[in-house]
Amino acid sequence: DFLCISLVNGFTQLRYNLGDKTVILQTLQKVHANGNTWHSLSAGRVGNEGYLDLDGINVTQKASPGMNALDTHTDFFVGGVSSLNFVNSMAIENEPTGFTGCIREIVINNRELKLTVTDPKGGANIGDCDETDCGYTVCKNNGTCQVENSGFSCSCPREWTGTTCEQSIHCSQNTCGSHALCIPQPSSFSYTCVCALGWTGKYCNNKIKFYIAKFVGNSYIKYTDPFYGKRDLQYSRLSLNFTTNQTEGLIAWMGKSENEDNDFLAIGLANGTLKVVINLGERISVPLMQSKYFTCSVGRWHFITVVQNQTCIKVYLDEELILFEDIDPQRKYTALNYGGICYFGGFEIGRKVNTVTTGLFQKEFIGKIKDVVLFQDSKKIQLMKAEGYNVYDGNSGN
Repeated sequence: DFLCISLVNGFTQLRYNLGDKTVILQTLQKVHANGNTWHSLSAGRVGNEGYLDLDGINVTQKASPGMNALDTHTDFFVGGVSSLNFVNSMAIENEPTGFTGCIREIVINNRELKLTVTDPKGGANIGDCDETDCGYTVCKNNGTCQVENSGFSCSCPREWTGTTCEQSIHCSQNTCGSHALCIPQPSSFSYTCVCALGWTGKYCNNKIKFYIAKFVGNSYIKYTDPFYGKRDLQYSRLSLNFTTNQTEGLIAWMGKSENEDNDFLAIGLANGTLKVVINLGERISVPLMQSKYFTCSVGRWHFITVVQNQTCIKVYLDEELILFEDIDPQRKYTALNYGGICYFGGFEIGRKVNTVTTGLFQKEFIGKIKDVVLFQDSKKIQLMKAEGYNVYDGNSGN
């Protein structure tokens, strides 16, 4: 399998092979090879349907039956390769040669790569394209960079301040404690302090301890499983107690959630109904819905357990088996490669549940969670020792 972007006779090409056939897309227009014109290129695929966009002019290859997952286990190369043996003969039209020019702002699956000296794994013969201290995006948030004798300075838009326009003016004089994030509130010309796990109060200066986690809608806990390397991923299990009075919300997500190729097991509420979704590979998300309407009564605790035995999924609610399904009798993918990461209540601040889950769940969880157990562990996981923000002590009655 491969995915390759290259220049051929002045045109940009995207070539990819998911295991059955090589798809070739080529832009309609040539690039300006004068060395001083920047081009914006967007390329990729959804399943086996490819797209290639140069400066807003799009070329699309309609999907046809066949493979729809990219299985690659090599490093990601930009501008050239360390050895020509890495390049599949079908990946390019002519003999492979390295790129000569400038590249900036590489974004893969919504994550920007840092094109610095230290961040990449390796490289050779790379120079600074702009050769001044005003590199690309030195000034954040649409700030303008000026070269000066001492280096550079940023001229910031009205809402931003700091040496690189990195700080909201609403947070420039904040009094949030050291265990808080300052979140600007431009509409009220103010800010709020969002507390790290284990802290509370207006400025997050009060230490708390809890065994029941209370989520208020923009909360999350990210737990890293210390025993992930020893798990048998063909036989996964997640159980917890929760209470809520909402009809929508993501309760738990086992998986890295970095991109759409990651495996996951998710539990949540949709339209007042309990919903479990699992993806063991090839982005085939299988939603399992409880048939009867779920009662989201205030203060009532529910105990849910999801068991994955290869492709057989069992869901227990209040110790009653409510769902039992073999999601793939062909047994093509049988392991839940969740990367040792579990989210509860939502995702990191700024990452919306409906976006990250591609619409499988609509909102962050509002309610309480306790007694979380992974696999057949004898101990509950200690939520207090995880990463998280805006989580409250749910031990009290309110």
